[in-house]
Amino acid sequence: MVEIIQEQAITFETALKLADAAVFAKTKRHLRNIEVAVLRGALLGQKYDQIAAECDYAPEYIKHDVGPKLWQILSASLGEKVSKTNLMAVLAQRASWEEDTGTRKGITKMFIPFTPLTPPPLPLSPSSFYVERPPVESRCYEEITRPGALIRIKAPSQMGKTSLMVRILAHAKQQNPSEVRTVALSLQRAERSIFNDLDKFLRWFCVSITRKLQLSHRVDDYWSETFGSKSNCTAYFEDCLLPDINGVLVLGLDQVDEVFLHPEIADDFFTLLRSWYEEAAYGDSGNPLWQNLRLVIVHSTEVYIPLDINKSPFNVGLAIELQTFTPLQVFDLAKRYGIDLSEGELSELMQLVDGHPYLVQQALYHLVQQDLTLKQLIETAATDAGIYSNHLHRHLRSLQEHPQLAAAYEEVIHSSNPVELEQILAFKLHSMGLVKLQGNQVISSCELYRQYFEEVLRPNATRNM
Repeated sequence: MVEIIQEQAITFETALKLADAAVFAKTKRHLRNIEVAVLRGALLGQKYDQIAAECDYAPEYIKHDVGPKLWQILSASLGEKVSKTNLMAVLAQRASWEEDTGTRKGITKMFIPFTPLTPPPLPLSPSSFYVERPPVESRCYEEITRPGALIRIKAPSQMGKTSLMVRILAHAKQQNPSEVRTVALSLQRAERSIFNDLDKFLRWFCVSITRKLQLSHRVDDYWSETFGSKSNCTAYFEDCLLPDINGVLVLGLDQVDEVFLHPEIADDFFTLLRSWYEEAAYGDSGNPLWQNLRLVIVHSTEVYIPLDINKSPFNVGLAIELQTFTPLQVFDLAKRYGIDLSEGELSELMQLVDGHPYLVQQALYHLVQQDLTLKQLIETAATDAGIYSNHLHRHLRSLQEHPQLAAAYEEVIHSSNPVELEQILAFKLHSMGLVKLQGNQVISSCELYRQYFEEVLRPNATRNM
């Protein structure tokens, strides 16, 4: 007897239980927190970049390490090829099979594949690995609901800026899903040549937003040689984008630092953003459509380009500067990983990485993997054999490509006192996360960097990358 059974969509809780049970039966271990996060993201149809942003991990780490290993172990545990695209179908089939196993005899099941229902969106409660830094989140969530809002998020590299931006956009959308559209745009994705010409850049800017909103491409219709690029861009938003979406547009601009490197367009672009913000603030005397545009601007460094104080978007709106994790936040995060840190162990970890979010996450991940003990991690951290080797090599390559930066940082790490550097050099080192600013002076941001670069930047040091 053959019975045709159609798979049914299953809840995330059921999918997780099935996957974890299969992995445990095969390997005698449960799925780890980071694997659960990737599993959940895959079931929601998220891309690796989105999953990484929510978990505060580097996208390449999720894409090239955690993800592929997870599909391998699930394939071995479930007895068939598992990928990001067929995960729900495989688990739904397993659920149906387990439901009937042992209760129905003489029946051969023939499964008809179908596209499973999309799981409901996750609530906006903090993800397993997102560490809130009160009152930052609540202030941002309140501000983004205001007409014409502008939020500026600043912090060094890998401090969680993009994660916060994603959560702000998600919160805005959740408040009124039918009327709010959100776009996250990384300026790092624009080709280098585009930054050399304002007209090219603003065209790219408009087209990119249009594409993300899945609207018809009409940029050419609004670009006139009679008017300048800024007027054309403004007209496109005012006459096309904002009326077409007929609601609120929350625009997150990530990696805005890219524009700082191109003074030929920076002044005009930032002046344009400021003019839109002011247009929204004019109320009845301006175009009320601009109150429907809300901006989140994300950057890693201080604004070191000369901007007229009355035309800059960097002295209006809500300013947020993310700080490193406190010992209590690190302790709480370790608990979520299932790690009990003693007071002494917590102190040792803080001394090494000073609460840097990315460095802390990496340490906890490797500890929960039981790859090494905390003592071993600390002893090897600043070496090529340590868990941070790739991260440290990336910083070293950047310094080697910019000898002025390398010389400035060498001065910092070899000094027992804070050092005063040329302002731009200080800001760039700070954006990389290598130094902390103390007024007009800087110090090395953590012991890990001081130990590693004290060795590799010393005179006559050689290192093959």
